[in-house]
Amino acid sequence: MTEPAYDYDLFVIGAGSGGVRASRIAAGYGARVAVAEEYRVGGTCVIRGCVPKKLLVYGSHFAEELQDAANYGWTVEKMTFDWPTLRDAVAKDVDRLNAAYTNTLNSNKVEHFLERATITGPNSVKLASGREISARYILVAVGAWPVMPPFEGAEHCITSNEVFSLEKLPRRVVIAGAGYIALEFAGIFNALGSHVTVVNRSETILRGYDAALRDRLLQITMARGIEYKFNCGIERVERLEDGCLNVHMKGQPDPLGADAVLVATGRRPKTDGLGLENAGIELGEHGEIRVDDTAQTSCPSIFAVGDVTNRVQLTPIAIREGHAFADRVFGGKDTRVAYDCIPSAVFSQPPLASVGLTEAQAREMLGSNVKVFTSDFRPMKNIFAHRHERGLYKLVVDAQTDKVLGVHLIGPEAPEVLQAAAIAVKAGLTKADFDATVALHPSMAEELVLMR
Repeated sequence: MTEPAYDYDLFVIGAGSGGVRASRIAAGYGARVAVAEEYRVGGTCVIRGCVPKKLLVYGSHFAEELQDAANYGWTVEKMTFDWPTLRDAVAKDVDRLNAAYTNTLNSNKVEHFLERATITGPNSVKLASGREISARYILVAVGAWPVMPPFEGAEHCITSNEVFSLEKLPRRVVIAGAGYIALEFAGIFNALGSHVTVVNRSETILRGYDAALRDRLLQITMARGIEYKFNCGIERVERLEDGCLNVHMKGQPDPLGADAVLVATGRRPKTDGLGLENAGIELGEHGEIRVDDTAQTSCPSIFAVGDVTNRVQLTPIAIREGHAFADRVFGGKDTRVAYDCIPSAVFSQPPLASVGLTEAQAREMLGSNVKVFTSDFRPMKNIFAHRHERGLYKLVVDAQTDKVLGVHLIGPEAPEVLQAAAIAVKAGLTKADFDATVALHPSMAEELVLMR
């Protein structure tokens, strides 16, 4: 029986980190590959997520750096901040990255269509222009989208998609949510001079991170002027005649005044309207595409990677999943993605970073067979500052094997320090291995090998 002829060996829907990596690797194996992207090449991380947000973090850091400069002998006169300058510089770099990702597709001979594509069958898609395309395999890599709760006046609010294009810096910002996106933007706006109020439905920030780090971040950010309203959510938002907003919250008698309301209460896989039902693809309770450990959906010819599967919503994971998919399907390699020991960071101010088990998770698994080592210190960087903020490093260790199960850090440059520590945890090193390592002095990272 002759195998049917297809327009492409692989058609990818979504040109984000996972989709671009899968396309490039598959094309490198000789596959005929095409990608459809309805907005811009690069995806959430590059276009409207972690990259532009990190640039805003860098920009906001100058507020305290310039204030501290006088203590180091510098004279800084006429210190002012201009939001449009920072906003436009970030947008310019996003343009650069969009062009770089597009060039990656071109240099690897991957055809790309800047329009929406929907699935019409197990081996077919339809572009918004009406063109029908067939492919031996289809990869869905469309990512996730911010969730906007259905409260009255939600149309007056913004999400992390729109925050990068604000016309002017808001004087008062209300942020709904207390996850990493919410707290990163809370730190940015607070440093740039906005009054920030975080509204959260529970009394827990950064669910999933170690409790000691969460408590430390809460203390520091409150001291920096960020206000928190716990155990309440937004009931409605009304726009006043002068353009300002009143935020009414459940259980609170008085509304909060705001110039901008940022809703950061989670992200949902962007599966609506993709035509998945035309190929019998099963979805989970949150709209995610269900896949097995090879990224295959319930339709044998269709695969999915990245945030659309709702397994781990992190860019490096999407990249690894896309690469592993291409290796398996086109490279003859049984590459799998390991989901243990995934490092993560919150670029709050100060930032925190973690890898492995939290203390609570370790005690749930091992009971009393857990040792915890901590270093609570004032970073040298803060010695000349007027801030008395302290860093906190924490090691979670298996008391029987001496294996380091988790590393949790909060303090300046914590994510940079954590990356190297993640290698140690992944490699299964012990506390004795940490102790046997010579400290790099003077540095904050040396605290990792000095805990006794």
